[in-house]
Amino acid sequence: MAAPSLSILVIDENRIRAAVIEAGLREAGHERITVIHDVAGIARRIAEIEPDVIVIDLENPNRDMLENMFQLSRAVKRPIAMFVDRSDQAAIEAAVEAGVSAYVVDGLRQERVKPILDMAVSRFNAFSRMSRELEEMRGELQGRKLVDKAKRILMQSRGLSEDEAYALLRKTAMNQNRKISEIADSLITAASLLGPQEGN
Repeated sequence: MAAPSLSILVIDENRIRAAVIEAGLREAGHERITVIHDVAGIARRIAEIEPDVIVIDLENPNRDMLENMFQLSRAVKRPIAMFVDRSDQAAIEAAVEAGVSAYVVDGLRQERVKPILDMAVSRFNAFSRMSRELEEMRGELQGRKLVDKAKRILMQSRGLSEDEAYALLRKTAMNQNRKISEIADSLITAASLLGPQEGN
């Protein structure tokens, strides 16, 4: 039993199929299950329920319904396993782009529910981790650019070498208990305010 404490929301207009999914989840040890049969106002219901994972089962989804579900998956930022009876390549690509963690075509059987749910959760976690790391890398790169710009300002205004300029930034950051990129940002802002005022 991986994580029986997960709160799972099952969205399925077909009560028989919803019962199959629910049985598969209960058999896997999950007890916190909410089943919704009406997709109207679903975003609000999700906000109220705050599930850890969402399982969506669409028997014969039309384009609009799929698009609504994909928009939903972009908005809720949670692992989503989506079962559909039929699909085409475009819908599969749209599902991946929308962040659906597991998109299963013609695969609703009770014994498959648990492994698919587990896969959806682990894929979602891996994707979230990658997104976080990418964001951190972007932040580091931005910070490096700020530091380089601040060094150039110090080199020009104080006649310092690159190493001296960096040392001064570092020392100031340590003294103020702030990140070096924050000091660099403040310096760049100050320099732009104090820069040459030609034409006045």
